[in-house]
Amino acid sequence: MYQKTKLKNGLTLLTAPLKETKAVTVLVLLPVGSRYETQTINGSSHFIEHLMFKGTKKRPTSLDITKELDSVGAEYNAFTSKDHTGYYIKISADKIELAFDLLSDMLFNSVFDANEINKERGVIIEEINMYEDNPLMYLGAFFEETVFGDQPLGWHISGPRQVIKKITRRQIIQFKDKFYKPSQMILSVAGNFKKAHVSSLTKKYFGKSFSNKTKNNFKTIKLNQIKPKVNIRYQNTQQVQLGLGVPSYGSNNSKLYALYLLAVILGGNMSSRLFMKVREEKGLAYYIKSDISSYRDVGALLIQAGLDKRRIKEAITLILKELRNVKENGVTEKELKSAKEFLKGKLILDLEDSESVCDWYGKQELLLNKTLTPEEKLNKIFNVKIQQIKKVAEELLKEEKLNLVLIGPFKNKSEFQKLLKIS
Repeated sequence: MYQKTKLKNGLTLLTAPLKETKAVTVLVLLPVGSRYETQTINGSSHFIEHLMFKGTKKRPTSLDITKELDSVGAEYNAFTSKDHTGYYIKISADKIELAFDLLSDMLFNSVFDANEINKERGVIIEEINMYEDNPLMYLGAFFEETVFGDQPLGWHISGPRQVIKKITRRQIIQFKDKFYKPSQMILSVAGNFKKAHVSSLTKKYFGKSFSNKTKNNFKTIKLNQIKPKVNIRYQNTQQVQLGLGVPSYGSNNSKLYALYLLAVILGGNMSSRLFMKVREEKGLAYYIKSDISSYRDVGALLIQAGLDKRRIKEAITLILKELRNVKENGVTEKELKSAKEFLKGKLILDLEDSESVCDWYGKQELLLNKTLTPEEKLNKIFNVKIQQIKKVAEELLKEEKLNLVLIGPFKNKSEFQKLLKIS
């Protein structure tokens, strides 16, 4: 069972002991991502994440950091999302102090060397190139750009190349100093440890006080889409990457649990409706799946597929037919029961190790301001009724809310626009 503790400087400590492992994961989460940025510094959250590994006062180079972790076989990484950033180290339980020492050193003492910043510009631009050259990797960002539009939630996490080339060291540090304070940090620790030892390490390495405890807010968005949208990125590919979906609920909306189940039934696994119809029966796709992204104020339901470019219109028509079917007729009790058991099984498997448990508790505390145990979340899922699934389908699967994005050898939007009918 996890415990929550608040330090005097405002830092939130979450601890989840796991006796069955000999490892421990230490994760630091911060409420900062691309949706907190302005256009002139778009990409700065991601840039900062990169620079945290480039040297501190105590460990002057990136090699000093990585060599110390590699010498004990630790796993370590960082990630930037639109609404949060995280840094973690998964390590042998007897080396737990190294994880605290190194994470705190990076977060509080990184030097942001000007030469390293300039070198990293090229690294990030190559990362952007990698994603844009890979339609499968790029499609999710392209879809959210279309759904959310020209506002922070629709911007790319990595930022545009022109910003990465020009952003100054001063701008980066000023932005970092707004968010990288203990009062905004969630420190999540899971694995084999003694609570008293973790409390002592937390105070030692994360107990420092910062005078500024101001919360930094993002601009909430309201979507008022009144007609279907089509967005095409031309690439001379053999396979078309398709994204088709609608805006949906924020992460605190109680209807989200019904939407999780609807997404599973539509395309959540290899026995889902879309997988069976589009791939197994018609042979139109190598893969097809449905997924949900949810932020505090809004979210999106995405159906993603890699399709035969010669039969793309047939595939779109078939997908829309399935959306119309679930909207008009709902789902069966058998499908609902199966989807609930699927999510239960996935959750159990996902929480098998310390890294997953760390992530589970930490992100809920940071993004939802509340923390459900796995049992509490499963109860909410299993309490969803068949009528709630149909109501969510009727509410979200409307023609005017449709968004279609394609990455492939096409240029004419109008020929796809006229296909978007599910009424």
